[in-house]
Amino acid sequence: MRPGDSKATTPKATAPRTAIAGVSGYAGAELARLLLRHPKLQDAPPTFLGRAGESEVGPSTYLEDLHPQLATGGDHRAHEVLPFSWQRIVDSGIEVLFLATPHEQSREWVPEAIAQGIKVIDLSGAWRLKHHTNRAAYRLKDANREHAEKLQTEAVYGCPELHRDEIAQARLVANPGCYATSVILALAPLLQAGVVDVPHGIICDAKSGVSGAGKAPTANTHFMHAADNLSAYAVFGHRHTGELLEQLHLEADQIQFTPHLLPIPRGILSTIYLRLEHATDAAAIAAVLQDFYRNSPMVRIHSAGRLPEIQHIVRTNFCDLGFALAPDGKRLVLVSCLDNLLKGAAGQAVQNMNLMCGWKEEEGLL
Repeated sequence: MRPGDSKATTPKATAPRTAIAGVSGYAGAELARLLLRHPKLQDAPPTFLGRAGESEVGPSTYLEDLHPQLATGGDHRAHEVLPFSWQRIVDSGIEVLFLATPHEQSREWVPEAIAQGIKVIDLSGAWRLKHHTNRAAYRLKDANREHAEKLQTEAVYGCPELHRDEIAQARLVANPGCYATSVILALAPLLQAGVVDVPHGIICDAKSGVSGAGKAPTANTHFMHAADNLSAYAVFGHRHTGELLEQLHLEADQIQFTPHLLPIPRGILSTIYLRLEHATDAAAIAAVLQDFYRNSPMVRIHSAGRLPEIQHIVRTNFCDLGFALAPDGKRLVLVSCLDNLLKGAAGQAVQNMNLMCGWKEEEGLL
């Protein structure tokens, strides 16, 4: 079975009760927006949760206070953000828990959620990586290392285009990183087809809007640094590199990934340079991409020479792929574009939930 194919799944008779922890951030806001408008969840709106240990004493916080763009006419404060509590989660009958939390928090909370019989879709990097050397970048600490390692082997990397069937059966889905999604979706078809000259090396030059760094301001992401600027960072050391190695089955010396900060709010454009094993034509490259993604509704393939642009994918859950082939038929440039907060985060999380529920993969995302 090719990655683009899918086994039939039985849809849930009723929509699951969902909750979002970490709704205050950029990805959390997009996740809230998508779930509130999801056609399958209209009779079961999500529960919005604050952080563990927050007191219930004091004024209530509402989603619309945190994200005014989500307010509707009339009752502008309709969705209270409740203090995080495992008892509340259990009593509310939550079946699917989205974690839009820092990786340290996700690593701590996931074992408890699984123990309570709750499925988890984690948007952090806490559970994405199988190998210790790749995971070391996150400096994770586990209260019960043996149990955490067991859960780690069970965690499914939440890239629907590669792991559709495994996601449908999973209890723990590790949502991919935004940069990693853009690069993996571009390279996976060609690597699987065996047409890439891997020993020659692959170069990934990726650029992201400032929201990819999260909501908390830093010296390198505030306006005075990011505006009217373009900068490379985390060269030879970005956390998403491990995802590329594991998901594309490459060695560290076979791919060079360099991220850059764009002075725009959102969006990723990855330009990928590689050599082919043998000279070919554009029609053959297009056929590889189209065949691989023939059943993937969230990937759009551009015709040869027509390259994707950020302005065409922003605020959508699509990943747009395009390419240009050199006259010698051996040098190939791939361009991959996606919205880092949607296909790179919240939208992909909803895509994974759809698969876990047996619904259409694109439900609530078009």
